[in-house]
Amino acid sequence: MMKLIDEKLLDKLTESASQNVRLRMNYNFHTSSDSKAQKLLNALEPGTILQIHRHLNSSETFILLKGRLRILFYDDNKKITDSIELNISKGNFGIDIPAGQWHTLEVLESGTVIFEVKEGPYSAITAEDILAK
Repeated sequence: MMKLIDEKLLDKLTESASQNVRLRMNYNFHTSSDSKAQKLLNALEPGTILQIHRHLNSSETFILLKGRLRILFYDDNKKITDSIELNISKGNFGIDIPAGQWHTLEVLESGTVIFEVKEGPYSAITAEDILAK
């Protein structure tokens, strides 16, 4: 079944994210956690908290559809090694994060939505994949 990514879908997803206690909401395109590609929209609101984490067995790609966000990269000692702002008006549309790279993000604008892709099958983040502050 075809799934159109349009303003109506992004607005609905953003509204759901703003009402969610976690201030984010996914819309999955993959049909199963066993799918070889995990493809989803992720609506994110300022104040959402994503722990510093990594995906050891998969790269992760973000394409910004609306809004602005900053991706923060860390080393094993919890030191920030880089910071990149995704902002369509500045020509920064997306990023591919290599497997094993510690990262988190900071949402800079209400209504931010990314298209996210990770290699499947889905693998939950374990304690060893979280970099405690």
